[in-house]
Amino acid sequence: MKRLLFGTTIILLLAGASFAQNSSAAEAAIRKVMDAQAAAWNKGDIEGYMQGYWISDKLTFVSGDTITRGWQATLDRYKKGYDTREKMGTLTFSDLEITVLSKDAAIVLGSWHLKRAKDDPHGKFTLVFRKLKEGWRITLDHTS
Repeated sequence: MKRLLFGTTIILLLAGASFAQNSSAAEAAIRKVMDAQAAAWNKGDIEGYMQGYWISDKLTFVSGDTITRGWQATLDRYKKGYDTREKMGTLTFSDLEITVLSKDAAIVLGSWHLKRAKDDPHGKFTLVFRKLKEGWRITLDHTS
């Protein structure tokens, strides 16, 4: 009985260590996606920014009282709202809390801030990331 308990404990410890290692890799990959998004935004490249999102009609973007469904509709919304470099400003993300839920799902809480000549809008977001064949992508974005 002691051997069974010892063996089970070892297996659980190894599984926990493996998940922690995978979680660290997932967190790093998610941060890389978000860093690439900020860099693209700050170059005025909305299409590049959108590469962090799931290219699917099932993508969901929530802002204010508006729900936008689909990658193309979300891209069109961004292009309409940020049609000049002045409106885009400089984007930064901060206060990131990444919670890896499984090998292919994570939630990110954080803050966004736009530095612009005339104002400094900012807010919070909750992102659902999924690991897809093309890598980690945002499948749901709820931004305030």
